[in-house]
Amino acid sequence: MSGEQNSAVGEQVSTAEKKNAQKRPKGIKKASAPESRTALVRRARRINRELAEVYPYAHPELDFRNPFELLVATVLSAQTTDLRVNQTTPALFAKYPTPEDLAAAVPEELEEIIRPTGFFRAKARSLIGLSTALRDDFGGEVPGRLADLVTLPGVGRKTANVVLGNVFGVPGVTVDTHFGRLVRRWKWTAEEDPEKVEAEVCALFPKSDWTMLSHRVIFHGRRICHARKPACGACPIAPLCPAYGEGETDPEKAKKLLKYEKGGYPGQRLAPPPDFPGRPAAPLTTADPEGDPGSGAAAAAGGGTATGGTPGAAGAPGA
Repeated sequence: MSGEQNSAVGEQVSTAEKKNAQKRPKGIKKASAPESRTALVRRARRINRELAEVYPYAHPELDFRNPFELLVATVLSAQTTDLRVNQTTPALFAKYPTPEDLAAAVPEELEEIIRPTGFFRAKARSLIGLSTALRDDFGGEVPGRLADLVTLPGVGRKTANVVLGNVFGVPGVTVDTHFGRLVRRWKWTAEEDPEKVEAEVCALFPKSDWTMLSHRVIFHGRRICHARKPACGACPIAPLCPAYGEGETDPEKAKKLLKYEKGGYPGQRLAPPPDFPGRPAAPLTTADPEGDPGSGAAAAAGGGTATGGTPGAAGAPGA
């Protein structure tokens, strides 16, 4: 190849690099040396601060009025949406308001009520089992210690952290499918095992941040950083994201991928907190008794699997 040809090729490569650089949001650089531990901590904490600005109203997306209701709702959320759980629990808690009531439930009657959440037989066994344990071993009260919570049928570390963080004020990181996906995209961890993910992420933040960090990351995963097609072009933390470009980078096209209140759709809670800027979800209608989690408001908002665990197995249910 002649010198002129070499020069021409070099100019083409240089032009291509410039175009690619223009496509990346300001702050995103081509990968070079491995990120130092100090740089990782700084970037992770900055992402958390940015998410706090984007989701100042982040909260658990399950409706509940007391620790028992949150525990039951979290167990029900395995392999379904929080929306479907929220549409199911009003009738459930109207009939079984206490652990004593639920422990004495006729399995077939309980199964019929929770049928819309899926895996209703396994979930019914877990609910009756944990309610019986609460009645017999804990005086009818939900315990406020992780070591006690994980002894309950159907309750693992993830479910326990949801309850501890949101009703007892005990900080914890909730590693559901959204949380795990995002922290791996952000290269906070490369682990797949939820307990290992929890340990590595906890090490990046002060303990006081753990609960709200979980809510913010899960909110972001449900609204913008989707599993199959993340809305990169509409992402407020794109300059801090090593995975920028995995999804749609065109801003206008990316906006069409936004879900829930970010896309103008109802949220998942029938009774959201007062500061939630979106619309509440609609109740489950009698026309949809089987409760397809992908129908209605959930479909409009793009659904959003709550956990991805196996109902009835320790550690499976989650937020």
